Amino acid sequence: MLTHGVASYCWLLLFLHVTMIDSMRFKLFRKAEPDLQPREGEVRLAGSSAINEGRVEIYHNEEWGTVCDDKWDLAEAQVVCRQLHFPGAKTAVLAGAYGEGPGPIWLDDLECKGTETSLRSCSFKGWGTTDCTHKEDAGVICDLGPDLNTSSTSDTSHLLDHSLGLSEELGLMFDSGKGCDFLMTVQSSTGRRQEDGTMEIAGTTVCAHKTILSLFPRFNASDGNSSNYVVRQSCQSYFTAFIRYIYTRKIDMTFSSAQCLHQMASEFGVTQLMEDTGRLFARLLPEDITFHTQVSLYEYSVETGDLLLQENCLQYLAWNYQNLTMSSAWTHVTMDLLRTLLLRSDLVVPDEAYVLRVLEDWISQEGNSTSLESQADLLGLVRFPMIPAEKLYDLQFTSVLYNAHQDLYRDKILKALNFNFLLFSTLKKSSTFKGEDYDYQPRIYLADPWSTALEEAAVTQPTARPRPNQGMNCRNGYCRNSYGHLMMAPTASPYNSRSKSFSTPVHNSLIFQNNMILWDAIITSEPVAKLTIRSARNHPYQNKVRFSNRLLRVCQGKYICQVQDFKNDVAQIASNSSQAMPCPCPNDQYIYHFVVRPEYM
Repeated sequence: MLTHGVASYCWLLLFLHVTMIDSMRFKLFRKAEPDLQPREGEVRLAGSSAINEGRVEIYHNEEWGTVCDDKWDLAEAQVVCRQLHFPGAKTAVLAGAYGEGPGPIWLDDLECKGTETSLRSCSFKGWGTTDCTHKEDAGVICDLGPDLNTSSTSDTSHLLDHSLGLSEELGLMFDSGKGCDFLMTVQSSTGRRQEDGTMEIAGTTVCAHKTILSLFPRFNASDGNSSNYVVRQSCQSYFTAFIRYIYTRKIDMTFSSAQCLHQMASEFGVTQLMEDTGRLFARLLPEDITFHTQVSLYEYSVETGDLLLQENCLQYLAWNYQNLTMSSAWTHVTMDLLRTLLLRSDLVVPDEAYVLRVLEDWISQEGNSTSLESQADLLGLVRFPMIPAEKLYDLQFTSVLYNAHQDLYRDKILKALNFNFLLFSTLKKSSTFKGEDYDYQPRIYLADPWSTALEEAAVTQPTARPRPNQGMNCRNGYCRNSYGHLMMAPTASPYNSRSKSFSTPVHNSLIFQNNMILWDAIITSEPVAKLTIRSARNHPYQNKVRFSNRLLRVCQGKYICQVQDFKNDVAQIASNSSQAMPCPCPNDQYIYHFVVRPEYM
């Protein structure tokens, strides 16, 4: 049993830990430093899995707080990065890109020269004086230096640190085994059979403390003095390190050990370790052009209950839905996954007719393995009113499933025709109309006239270069590059253009097809993206139609790595910040797609 003094000390440390907000850092390149009380004006980075980037937090009045991004620029970022002993800053990141921080907003309207030794030496309003919210928390991406900016091997060891001051003495106590009062035996099959024909079982015994394990009830530490657990044989060697993490909130993790640690964290309810390990998986999503990794990782996230990883996978699959439908993994997509994707409004597709066509192809490939009821359920998720009117009439002749689901198609087409030929105010009078019906909400459509594109090089490299679709196999506005990736071909424009004008109808209902709005798509030198109405800010239908426009960042023409809303016609761009994206983009080469999304009010 623990002595009274040791037990009291453990509970004190645990109390200090659980009252803090955890953060995650991969300490790839720094030497270990002793745990010290933060000093006044000390800065740190939070909200990122990379050591050189994150939300800027500063310590003042014995409390960590954030910095507002008003006037936040490269000069301020330089001060932060040098204060953290990096060579300098690469990017000043805006608009809470690394999540909303806890605590107060300590600094606002910072003005640094870039030569200060600490952030608190710069000019600012005053500690805690601000008109900002945490949605404007500032961040940075620091330069690692020439020796550290190269990519590491896939099995590099990372220190995952959630300790925030939790004493290493708990780790030493675990290592020594002194006072431990709960014996854990972890077992797994070796895959070999013994002489009597039974499977050979290998085991590892770990001694721990009930006081520590009681934070996670799934260990059942209160039920006795010992317990047996079963894990995969390949994961058994990581069990001791996993238990030590319970004590210290630190663990050395590689991509090889990540899945074992994720599975054990899921099984025993260690939620933060599960979610932060899942973020490593999410960074691998763009690497598999076959989409088998993305689909299997989604299924794994459902099995383990990791909602964050599940959403990361769904988001990537929705944004890159067209590439998914053209990949070898398309035939392996389950009906449940397909249904979940079709329910999303952030599905990026040429138009709704494409959604119907590829769904019909998937159902046809499944054959008799999908019942008529299940087929109808999926077809009912297609937003028929969003299908261009000229394509609705052709469905009875072109649809491969029309005869099998004739009543469904007729009802959906009638609903779509009413939408195209009746005013929204008239539709609302119908007893069958439901305003919250997703059928009347657009997805993110890239086909003409709802989208236009600008090149990343148009912002950063104004010199003339060949068009990105030159020499490629292009058809219907899409190209395949030398890697075999499908990319969205930008509309014709001078390569060094910073702006473009294009026209759309006020709404995609057919009754508005002759009521056009002229848009200006602009990327400024800040850089920010702007999508504004040129002819009049108050368009003639402002009381009937609103615009929920989107900005898409397409990495190297291969995959969509970010979808942003326009706020007051403006979308902030964190330039040269592949690490700030939900998934990374090598060399920060983007195509920007401006998408107009009209909705009835």
